[in-house]
Amino acid sequence: MKRLLGAAAILLLAGCGGGEQGWLHGYAEGEYVRLGAPAAGWLQTVAVQRGDRVEAGALLFELEDGRQRVAVTQAEAQLARARSELADLKLGKRPEEIARLEANLAEAKATLAYAEQDLERQASLARRDFAAEARLDQARAAAEQGRAHVAAMAAVLATARLPARDDQIAAAASEVAMREASLAQARWDLEQRIVRAPMAALVQDRVRDSGEWVDAGGIVASLLPPGKVKVRFFVPEPELGRVHVGQPVDLRCDGCAAGMTGTVRFIAPEAEYTPPVIYSVGSRGKLVFMVEAWPADGITLNPGQPVDVRPR
Repeated sequence: MKRLLGAAAILLLAGCGGGEQGWLHGYAEGEYVRLGAPAAGWLQTVAVQRGDRVEAGALLFELEDGRQRVAVTQAEAQLARARSELADLKLGKRPEEIARLEANLAEAKATLAYAEQDLERQASLARRDFAAEARLDQARAAAEQGRAHVAAMAAVLATARLPARDDQIAAAASEVAMREASLAQARWDLEQRIVRAPMAALVQDRVRDSGEWVDAGGIVASLLPPGKVKVRFFVPEPELGRVHVGQPVDLRCDGCAAGMTGTVRFIAPEAEYTPPVIYSVGSRGKLVFMVEAWPADGITLNPGQPVDVRPR
């Protein structure tokens, strides 16, 4: 609809004064960067006004981010716990646990030493018939039991000093990697609550204000970067053959410097009918094609500004 109204306005001008030495009537139009909310939420801050000029990286608006901050804190705590568990598995038992096992081993060795002394004493008595054979067997069994207990405690202590098995360490390392990814995601979600200007530009419009709810993708601000103003004009179907992409054109407008030029970059593949509310019955059937030309570097035009175009 906007394109039809634009065509109507330009062709109406053409009916009043077009055709002068091949000049066609058009208008300047901006190619805007419309910045929307990455996610739904309440607008906490809108830091720009219509007409402001902003630099790349300047704050445009912020969404309420309480839930995202909590998610980052939780993810940081979960990652810290996973890293601690992995370090614990790599180091083996804690020093306190090692000390307890060492004490148990010392106790077992002391018990074994007493048992071996008793066995030697009972063997000496048995050789002189001062003790029964049963007492000797009992001492021998106690000594064997003591040796076995010492060996078992030594094995437990050696195992405690070793890190965990490779599969346990691998599982813990995977847990750490997963928690790191979760934290990165949480931080990214938090960063998305702040939207900054992707380039230096003019704030063409501010659509919403602080305190409003905005849906995901809802436009908050519209920017017009430098050099993003083109000229749109309409070529009658019989004259389309003299216009092609890459063709230079002359431009002129009220109050503008002489000698402005541009280059055709786009020709609409489909024709448009002139609106019947503008023209008589005889002219309603005329077809026009929308054409876009980009001004040469250094030429500044304002969106909506009338511009005359003459293909070379």
